[in-house]
Amino acid sequence: MHPELEAEQEYVDAAYQLLEAARQRALKLTGMVEVGKGGTNQARFERESIWESVANRLNELELGEAALIFGRIDQEEDAGSGRFYIGRVGVWNEEQDPVVVDWRAPIAEAFYRATGPMPMGLQRRRHFISRHRQLLGIEDELFGDLERFRTEDGQGLRGEGALIAALETERTGRLGDIVGTIQAEQDAIIRAPLPGVLAVQGGPGTGKTVVALHRAAYLLYTHRFPLEGQGVLVVGPNRLFLAYIEQVLPSLGEAGIEMASVADLVGRTWVDDRRGPEAVALLKGDLRMIRFITRAVRTRQRSLQTDLRLGFGLQWLTVSVEQSAAMVAEAQRRFRTHNAGRKYIVAELFAALAASSNEDLDPEGLAERLGADLLVREALEWMWPVLTPAQLLNDCFGSRPLIRAADRQLDQAQVEALFCPRRPNAAEIRWSVSDAPLLDEARAALGPRPGRRSTDAVRTYGHIVVDEIQDLSPMDLRMLKRRSLNGSMTVVGDIAQATGAWAQNDWDNILQHLPSKQPVRRHELTVGYRIPAPLMEMPNRVLAAVAPDLSPPQAVRSEGAPPRVIATRLDDPTQGLVATVAQESAAAGAGNVAVIVASSQVEEVEALLEAAGVSFGRPTRQGLDSSVAVVPVNLVKGLEVDAAVVVEPARIVAEQTQGLRSLFVALTRATQRVAILHEEPLPAPLDE
Repeated sequence: MHPELEAEQEYVDAAYQLLEAARQRALKLTGMVEVGKGGTNQARFERESIWESVANRLNELELGEAALIFGRIDQEEDAGSGRFYIGRVGVWNEEQDPVVVDWRAPIAEAFYRATGPMPMGLQRRRHFISRHRQLLGIEDELFGDLERFRTEDGQGLRGEGALIAALETERTGRLGDIVGTIQAEQDAIIRAPLPGVLAVQGGPGTGKTVVALHRAAYLLYTHRFPLEGQGVLVVGPNRLFLAYIEQVLPSLGEAGIEMASVADLVGRTWVDDRRGPEAVALLKGDLRMIRFITRAVRTRQRSLQTDLRLGFGLQWLTVSVEQSAAMVAEAQRRFRTHNAGRKYIVAELFAALAASSNEDLDPEGLAERLGADLLVREALEWMWPVLTPAQLLNDCFGSRPLIRAADRQLDQAQVEALFCPRRPNAAEIRWSVSDAPLLDEARAALGPRPGRRSTDAVRTYGHIVVDEIQDLSPMDLRMLKRRSLNGSMTVVGDIAQATGAWAQNDWDNILQHLPSKQPVRRHELTVGYRIPAPLMEMPNRVLAAVAPDLSPPQAVRSEGAPPRVIATRLDDPTQGLVATVAQESAAAGAGNVAVIVASSQVEEVEALLEAAGVSFGRPTRQGLDSSVAVVPVNLVKGLEVDAAVVVEPARIVAEQTQGLRSLFVALTRATQRVAILHEEPLPAPLDE
């Protein structure tokens, strides 16, 4: 046992007491302003402001079961001779001296970045190994002993004992933070400057997702003004993934960062995570759809088919087809967005009607009298209707002639791929995620409806974090670019795990669609923390086939069992699915097991488990918390489990367009164990 363990435990206990005292002080603030029924608006505003501030502070101080302190740094005399405890949030004593320094503070940078050749003024770095409030162990690094840090590049692991302990902890069905074990190459990304696009390539297990989330928390802490007002957005590949990572940012003291999938970014329109047929997804993700949407809008800006003729007292008021054509042409010239031109068309129509009279009629008064006339309303809806994005696409995709009018270069197969029978109510349509960028493009082309600017406007953000960006289409990327207020983004992904319809083969194809106000900065994570080396041998053979130019991450852990490959029928009672799941569950202990399958086998696998009485979860918000979960391979990306059972690799490869890449994803989800069940011959990279 470390000789200072007891003393450090006392310090940790005292820090928790001060943290609880800070919580109690925050709670007392809610009673500072009380407003009764007769209270003024100013008093209500003050109360709401205080309550909001208190809620934010309480969120920062709510750690749950996470450890408050995870390390200490001792500075050399010429660097200040200070001792600082590094933790999740800042804690101060009654004299306002720092008891715990927030991990994002500048003084904490040396805890993550110091090396033997570059000690950054440190004499000692101490790592704590904890379980909740209990200190279990201490690991010291003394910077006077350079031999402890001497590696080929001077970049050894920081706090190896604490890191390994964290890696070997059972998974809970939710992604945990790495704030206590951040390594130097990860910290360089987290603390990189705010402006411009930061692109991070990282193989499986390198921590790219948690690094991106920690960067979001760091930037909001460091640049509280202006980011708190501008907003920070985290975009994940689907809602299952967002449920998986949702606890990370609150555990770091930042609960105000918005999280969304691409499907969530189109506001109140009903969009789910399904992509639809790949041929359709490819077409809808192509930048040619920009022109398609522009022309689809133009098809709704039309001159009258016949002269408009209205009875008004003893006379006829008229607007000719030629006059209506001139109005439409002028509105197209004047207004950048469609809905903004409606007011002009209305005014010009009634001005023309008034001018056709043999009396001196006031156009505005005429509009009040004839605005509800059926013929007038029909004329306006024909010439220049007010449209929502859903209405525009519902009308356009519901008519083959309108599809052809929007893009005459589409062949018959493409027209049929886009065609979908028109629904009576566009607001009730369930769109696919492939439609999301088209709805967004339509919103940009249409503009806010009159009187709806606050609800129809596009929300922008001061910084955007995008995970699994390698699967996004050019139209998806354009949608994200539109939401960037100033071009500040952090984008992470792995080219080897590109499995979507628009799977990218290099980063240049991705970055060309993102903001270019600043030069792009690129980083690569090279160390694999999650997966032991023996488990990576088989996926690395797949990697060599799908992305030969990428180097596999160097695994931190060298010990572990290689994957078990079992040739059997799934229903075999001795070594089939049920038996294998039972074995892996027993080996994982309190950890979790994912059964990863091709989409066509989900029902078969679930039926076998149900018949055997095995309790399991499905890929839903709660399903990830189950000790056993059945997950289709197209939803497993980004998740991590203790053990994985990969069912019938040949079928995974056959059903997915990027089949080998999907198999690579399936084989790299587990931190401890992998079992492969197959009856069909294994794909070539696995059969070596």
